[in-house]
Amino acid sequence: MSQNHPDSALIDQFTSSLWLAHGLSKNTRSAYGSDVNLLAKFLHAQGKGLINAQALDLQGYLAYLYGDGVVKKSTSTNRKIGSFKRFYLWARENHLLNHDPCAQLLLAKPSARLPKSLSEAQVEALIHAPDQSSLGLRNRAMIELIYASGLRVSELVDLKMLNLSLTDGVVRVTGKGDKTRLVPFGEEAAVHIQTYLNQARPVLLKGKTCDAVFLNNRGAAMTRQMFWHIIKGYAIQAGIPITLISPHTLRHAFATHLLNHGADLRVVQTLLGHSDISTTQIYTHVAKERLKKIHAQHHPRGA
Repeated sequence: MSQNHPDSALIDQFTSSLWLAHGLSKNTRSAYGSDVNLLAKFLHAQGKGLINAQALDLQGYLAYLYGDGVVKKSTSTNRKIGSFKRFYLWARENHLLNHDPCAQLLLAKPSARLPKSLSEAQVEALIHAPDQSSLGLRNRAMIELIYASGLRVSELVDLKMLNLSLTDGVVRVTGKGDKTRLVPFGEEAAVHIQTYLNQARPVLLKGKTCDAVFLNNRGAAMTRQMFWHIIKGYAIQAGIPITLISPHTLRHAFATHLLNHGADLRVVQTLLGHSDISTTQIYTHVAKERLKKIHAQHHPRGA
């Protein structure tokens, strides 16, 4: 790496110390060195150096990176701040300066990762993908239930016959933190669950006994991995981009579509089993983005 500024030797000493004192790998040392080197170049262009830099100088550098489009992610910013903090800690420990320019630097708040969701048409395509075999009937019932109730995949595969009530249209599930809740599901899901229980589940049991609602072809309880494999396969069959698919895709679609149709956020929070409404609020962003796209596509002045 060509540094070509007065602080080059200082940065070399710093990166060497990372190996001598902490045994950090070559790639890690290189990353720290690169971050500090770019800071030094910026400072020297301002007539300053690493040792006499102040907090405002470092803040100015980060503002420059954002303004110039160099840094777009909070993770990148936080990595650079981490490099600066480590360098200035080393400099203070070696009595090269007695102040900390990083004291006022705050880590950037990670941007919320919006959950992947599907359009209602894509969900319909996924729901209608299974065939009429015993496994197909089981898969249709699972997809119908998880989309109708918003269950976590673990809650779906752990569901016991004792906790399923087709008469009342509810399931009793135990979610995170061992919290139990009753979750309703609609008539459409009930029809397909009943069909599965009558026609497919006895075939899958093969004379065995199992208290799980959804079984594999050996008569034992389904697993999360198996359900993920099933959903992925049907997504490909239905022409849905695989990038939109995750184990919780249908749970996310459940929440997003409820909000799109005017459901109250607190109700969705209860149905999903979220202890904190801030966890549920992320779906409002997904819903708003979808509504904005629909508006832009269909409104005369939306474009």
